[in-house]
Amino acid sequence: MIFLFPLKQGQYSIALVCMILGIMLAVQFRSTQDLQSSIPYQRLEDLTQRLAQTEKERDVLLKEVHKLREEIGAGILTPEMQLIKLGAGVVTVKGPGVVVTIDDSKRPTKPGENPNLYLIHDDDILRVINELRAAGCEAIAINDQRLIATSEIRCAGPTLSVNNTRYSPPYNITAIGDPQTLENALKMRGGVVETLQFWGIQVSIKKQEQVVVPAYKGVFKFEHAKPVKDGGKQ
Repeated sequence: MIFLFPLKQGQYSIALVCMILGIMLAVQFRSTQDLQSSIPYQRLEDLTQRLAQTEKERDVLLKEVHKLREEIGAGILTPEMQLIKLGAGVVTVKGPGVVVTIDDSKRPTKPGENPNLYLIHDDDILRVINELRAAGCEAIAINDQRLIATSEIRCAGPTLSVNNTRYSPPYNITAIGDPQTLENALKMRGGVVETLQFWGIQVSIKKQEQVVVPAYKGVFKFEHAKPVKDGGKQ
């Protein structure tokens, strides 16, 4: 037999409060589980958006690389690259200038004279080159050899070696610059032309509205020189 004891008013209140607390705890527990389960999804969604943005940026960069490759293949260069190639002498250039032709002396040597005084030597050509450069020459070639920073000009017997290529006289020096200024520099009183002609060396200077200086055809070799990082520190 079960006896039911009547509850007092205070006990009803306690029971009601306990029931409400139980419901609240259950709801809070369920909410916490839902929140925890939603965090990985939010992170996954965020990573997906970042991945999509990165892929867009990658596609833009790939298009830029493809465009640059096409421009290089088509010979399209930026102004900076054009200046670099011009300075390096690896492109054919044209413009106003002069053509200087130098040939050995035809004057017969006198007994006891050194015949080498009437022949063109490397130092004679170098003096002409230096005068032209001092007068503002922007590009220069001897015969079909473009002169650059590493070019060599030296005697090789009765011939002249330029960029390791031998040539016999006469030598044609083509220079781009102001024609009148270049001619005046060579023909100045007591200058290089007057000195060469004293020994019978034949020198002719032709001013032209347009001359062509070919590109350097050799190979660049740097065994010891290395680029320095920004700021000049190694």
